Amino acid sequence: MRHWYKDKARAERIAREDRGGGGRRPAPRAKRSDDAPEHIGGRNPVLEALQAGVPANALYVAQRIDNDDRVRDSIKIAAERGIALLEVTRDKLDRLTEGAVHQGVALQIPAYDYAHPSELVELAHDAAETPLIVALDGVTDPRNLGAIARSATAFGAHGLLVPSRRSAGVTGGAWKTSAGTLANLRVARASNLTAALREYREAGLFVIGLDGEGRVDIGDVDLLGEPLVVVVGSEGKGLSRLVREQCDVVARIPMAAAAESLNAGVAAGVTLYEVARHRRG
Repeated sequence: MRHWYKDKARAERIAREDRGGGGRRPAPRAKRSDDAPEHIGGRNPVLEALQAGVPANALYVAQRIDNDDRVRDSIKIAAERGIALLEVTRDKLDRLTEGAVHQGVALQIPAYDYAHPSELVELAHDAAETPLIVALDGVTDPRNLGAIARSATAFGAHGLLVPSRRSAGVTGGAWKTSAGTLANLRVARASNLTAALREYREAGLFVIGLDGEGRVDIGDVDLLGEPLVVVVGSEGKGLSRLVREQCDVVARIPMAAAAESLNAGVAAGVTLYEVARHRRG
């Protein structure tokens, strides 16, 4: 059992959509529930996910696919792990991946089991390390969440914190962009991000918000060696007012005037590198 499993029974829900008749019009897409499985599409993302040990219920392969080493390796790993292998039409893959590029392969993964925000601090303490948590405020693109997960893993963060509403979650798109790093990084979800940040501060962590209107450059912040929560806002709106009020420091990333802003994934990567560099020094 790895951290992403909510319920083993859910892993048995495999590809029941194809039971309808041949010429029927597909039913309207229902709103995805929190317990619905997700799908990763694309030869490189699927192979990376399988190699990283990402949980999987089924590997879908298109009929008459043009095999290459990535497809063959994916099938081999799936067989070794006891993952169901299903041959389906490309139309079926289009529906599973919601129109994303899949290159003839897709991997079904179970719904993610989010941690409690306090668990991220416990992970740092268990490792005898100074806590470093990345919180997302208004980041709604799962690809940004995946990119931030890659940077967080690379630079030693102990987890991500996302709000339960109006925020990206751990979806197939996030798994795909993370290149498997979400298999090794916990993601917690809070019903109220502001309250969660307040609780982190009460637990002794400092909160640094990233915003283009910050008054200090991130490299000049003197808290980088302390227990930290780095809050990344949306590219357009930045930090919300209530979240900003919970920040001990609001910092900016210095850049040339021609670049108005950085997207959330890039901003998180730059900041986490700066934190890691400071801590190594």
